[in-house]
Amino acid sequence: MLKITEIFASVQGETSYSGYPFAFVRLTGCNLRCRYCDTAYAYDGGEEFPLEEVVSRVTALGLTRACVTGGEPLLQEEASELVVALLDRGQEVLVETNGTLPLSGLDPRAVKIMDVKCPSSGEARKMLWENFRHLTGRDEVKFVLSSEEDYRYAKEVAARYRPERGWGILLSPAFGFLAPERLAGWMVGDGLDARLQLQLHKLVWGPDRRGV
Repeated sequence: MLKITEIFASVQGETSYSGYPFAFVRLTGCNLRCRYCDTAYAYDGGEEFPLEEVVSRVTALGLTRACVTGGEPLLQEEASELVVALLDRGQEVLVETNGTLPLSGLDPRAVKIMDVKCPSSGEARKMLWENFRHLTGRDEVKFVLSSEEDYRYAKEVAARYRPERGWGILLSPAFGFLAPERLAGWMVGDGLDARLQLQLHKLVWGPDRRGV
């Protein structure tokens, strides 16, 4: 059984897949409490479904891409089985994870989107650094930034752990905490090999809308 907060279709609002239609599976539960969290409604509650029903609901949406997210999806043991089941049905699958739980058990066909927590999140010390060994050039690492200190931290982490021609870097200004133009200015000034990421779904539907 999987505890699910919501299953819905929308455009991907983040990552290099931004703008593509996706089926989203938001699993319930998270082991972190980031100060800027915009999905606190997924901390608890949810409804239990058999894995087969979750897969059926996703495929019924008629899309070729799926995103398994949370909360923190890897808290649930069957999340990895869900990823395999979706891949086996021809879906291109993204797994969004906060990087505090082992990635070694994920099917290598999935694209891993690992969120590295910066100092302002209040959860930076919980990162499982060995997860970087399980990333490939297909994967992406996201940093949500609230301050210039966070920006410097992200640069240090990327310089230390990113191999040549390695995973993509996503820098996202925390909504309502850091102005996008400030982050853009820092990145351009440094000539940083990273992607500025805005949350497209919030720009389209507003910051408080669920199921998008």
